[in-house]
Amino acid sequence: MNNLKNPCLFLLLSFLYACGGSTSNQEANADGFLVIEENLKGQFGEEAYYTDLTISHNKSIGNILSVTVTSDPASLKMGQWTQSNDNWTQTSDITLEVPDSMNASDFMFQLGDPIDLGKLGDLVEKSKEKLEEEKEIQNPSLHMAIVKIPKDGVRSKIEYQILLQPENGGTTFTYSYDLNGDFISMNY
Repeated sequence: MNNLKNPCLFLLLSFLYACGGSTSNQEANADGFLVIEENLKGQFGEEAYYTDLTISHNKSIGNILSVTVTSDPASLKMGQWTQSNDNWTQTSDITLEVPDSMNASDFMFQLGDPIDLGKLGDLVEKSKEKLEEEKEIQNPSLHMAIVKIPKDGVRSKIEYQILLQPENGGTTFTYSYDLNGDFISMNY
């Protein structure tokens, strides 16, 4: 009987670890988005540069990640990737065109500097609370969380956008925040 305990314990711990580290089932909060950030860093490296990052949520699939990423901004080559059901797929190759007076990295961001996915997760929760309070919509759910970099490359204009929907679908409510997490606007 003792010989059976160790393999069973190992399998149980492995299963729990695998489920806990999955990005598909992470909650739309700071802790869940930090797990997603670690997954991105594990997939693309700590020093990766992004031009776009979207976390979508589908009730039946869970979280879906979409990124455009490179490890070398000067190459002007990027890959567009999607993760669904915890499987990464490259959907296209992209070649950037950058004005002569600017560097490609002017139009990119890195995780941790200045982008904080933990803060984005906090803003999702804050937006849900605002929507419940202001529009009396109970249990709104995350539709998308987006890091939006401006087309002019001005890093101070990078925004976090959170798109929420009522629990059973319908109108999409979009909350925008600056890099510090300060509220900019809400549209629907």
